[in-house]
Amino acid sequence: MSELEGGLTNRNLKVVTDEGAYVVRLWSDDGALLSIDRDNEHSSSLRAAAAGVGAPVVAYLPERKALVIEFIEGRTLSGEDLRGGFPLERVAAAVRRLHSAEPFDSDFDMFEIQCRYLELVSERGFWLPERYREFAPQAEAIRDALAERPEPAVPCNNDLLAENFIDSGDRLWLIDYEYSGNNEPSFELGNIWSESNLTLAQLEQLAAAYYGEALAGKVARARLWGLMSKYGWTLWASIQDGVSEIDFDFWSWGMEKYERAVAEFDGPDFECLLERARMPG
Repeated sequence: MSELEGGLTNRNLKVVTDEGAYVVRLWSDDGALLSIDRDNEHSSSLRAAAAGVGAPVVAYLPERKALVIEFIEGRTLSGEDLRGGFPLERVAAAVRRLHSAEPFDSDFDMFEIQCRYLELVSERGFWLPERYREFAPQAEAIRDALAERPEPAVPCNNDLLAENFIDSGDRLWLIDYEYSGNNEPSFELGNIWSESNLTLAQLEQLAAAYYGEALAGKVARARLWGLMSKYGWTLWASIQDGVSEIDFDFWSWGMEKYERAVAEFDGPDFECLLERARMPG
């Protein structure tokens, strides 16, 4: 048995037996604070596996705070891989495969989660970055703009940092369904763009590979969702900084996202993005 690197809310152990290799995901009691529903994670993992994009589920042991999945032999991607030329067409194909899965049990709403996190941060006295509340009107403007022409919801991972892609050679696998839920496809694309800090040209390439062409309205939606991801996950980092026993600098991780979010809120493109997101198509 060996411990796998990564995992900011779990311990992940690789266990090898005569029957095969497995990953045992062990969670703490802090998941509810972070809006993680372990029953939902389990059911989504099953449906992602059935769609051929998630690791097969071996056992769900909530009494032991564990989910057991098959170990996927392959290379774990990094943000540097995606920024450096990894084929985004392969990324889009894997995402489409997930989005074709049977609908998940719950929905994912970044606006609701951000509000819930902010309330918790305020109640517990966790750190809040300078000017954070100042951007509430901009977040509400994003919500209004995106609500005018919503995309049909599909089963989404909602947390696709590059390290949640595993390349086994013949396919890309998507792992970690803690935040899974039905959501807009453009959220998934914007979250990938945000988490790996891709260029705008790469976001357009990803959107073109997913939708068939890089429609201006779709790209704008993805950019706005990516901005809301950074704004919301900043508070996730604040909560983790206050409660987690994992040896990780959550503060710096969150501030890096927040500083990029501030640059976009204050940037010259914000109002144009709101208008483009309202465009048909």
